Amino acid sequence: MAGEWRIMSLEKAPLEIIDGDRGTNYPNQAEFSSTGHCLFLNAGNVTTVGFKFSDCAFITAEKDASLRKGKLIRNDVVLTTRGTVGNTAYFDDSVPFDHIRINSGMVILRAQTPALQPRYLYLFVRSALFHAQVSALRTGSAQPQLPIRDINRIEIPIPPPEEQRAIAHILGTLDDKIELNRQINQTLEHIAQAIFKSWFVDFEPVKAKIEAKQNGQDPGRAAMRVISGKTDEELDAWIESSTPEQIRQLNANAALFPDELTDSNLSLLPKGWEWSTIGDEVDVVGGGTPSTKNEEFWEGGTYHWTTPKDLSGLADKVLLNTERKITTSGLEKISSGLLPADTVLMSSRAPVGYLVLAKIPTAVNQGFIAMKCNKRLPPEYVLQWANSVMDEIKQRASGSTFAEISKQTFRPMSILVPTAPVLMEYSKVSKNLYDKITESVAETNTLSMVRDLLLQKLLSGEISVQG
Repeated sequence: MAGEWRIMSLEKAPLEIIDGDRGTNYPNQAEFSSTGHCLFLNAGNVTTVGFKFSDCAFITAEKDASLRKGKLIRNDVVLTTRGTVGNTAYFDDSVPFDHIRINSGMVILRAQTPALQPRYLYLFVRSALFHAQVSALRTGSAQPQLPIRDINRIEIPIPPPEEQRAIAHILGTLDDKIELNRQINQTLEHIAQAIFKSWFVDFEPVKAKIEAKQNGQDPGRAAMRVISGKTDEELDAWIESSTPEQIRQLNANAALFPDELTDSNLSLLPKGWEWSTIGDEVDVVGGGTPSTKNEEFWEGGTYHWTTPKDLSGLADKVLLNTERKITTSGLEKISSGLLPADTVLMSSRAPVGYLVLAKIPTAVNQGFIAMKCNKRLPPEYVLQWANSVMDEIKQRASGSTFAEISKQTFRPMSILVPTAPVLMEYSKVSKNLYDKITESVAETNTLSMVRDLLLQKLLSGEISVQG
């Protein structure tokens, strides 16, 4: 390691370790809401890939002002210290909240510049060097913890500030590309969700046709407007600039939707569509865990084996890898066997509701409901259906220790089955979106490995930014 570098414990390093407020003013459950002045971080908001804001709790400005500690300022690093220990996130300008506090299962690491650069500190707490020390210090088996007294013992290599900035810049370039991929994937996912909601929840193309027919207008053109998301003027301009094949395809898509709603046993439905149950439309299976004491089931394993933990840190709803793999002997101990690629996986307990499309063949443990889409419904449709009814799925879960939904409770849930041509068109559109997401996730995984390897070599002094 370069001679100018120092090795210091975090206790003596130029940073402040800030705990959350544990006093009498600590918010109780009744004081949290889905919107508010100050975001109050929970364990699900700080993941292995940074902040995740899909499930947020807020407190009022008055409650925020009553708390003494734990308020973030820009460039703070957040570290989880209880339960899932070692997840971290960086509060830079990209975070869309101004007021954030940590809960009692986290700490804030606040670098004192210029001696310690905040982004360099963030990179360190994501490194293998940091996590190896965390693993050695972590206490508790049922509820792992990392007290501040142990965090203080962790050692950090501190190069001169200019080298810290150079390291942060080099690795920041990779992080920027990873973040861009994440944003693109989020947009593609939102498109898939929006199409599903428009076609299969709100029936917008069908209702547009019905309204146009009642008003003596062209139903096909009305459906074209809805499907394309364009106004009349925008649609005219698009037609003028598009190829005959593009126009023909949009016309054909519009023609797939009926212009009539008919009564069913549950609700009004587009003519020709029907209600079914998820258990009749996909093969619903669970999984298992071969004995972890038998090395024959694990040593040298080559088959992916998925647990809910594999899904907890995913930024996107596709699965390309698992933490553990099992052998042929281990696979034989799981009745559902190796599930094919494009199986929809949903965690059924601890917690209920992690949801992904497996893009690899994989076995699963007992914490899943797996949906093999080998009948009428394409996997992308089933994935979006499960996402759209997740509140109902969670309401059906039960249990005293932790919530769980059983296969027997899940199978009778109602699912809409459109006509085959509509399903085929949705499958074509959504598969293209998820293929792009999958390619992007694969690239991100490669970039992450390169970044982590480069970080390890830079922190050890094996390679230098000085050239």
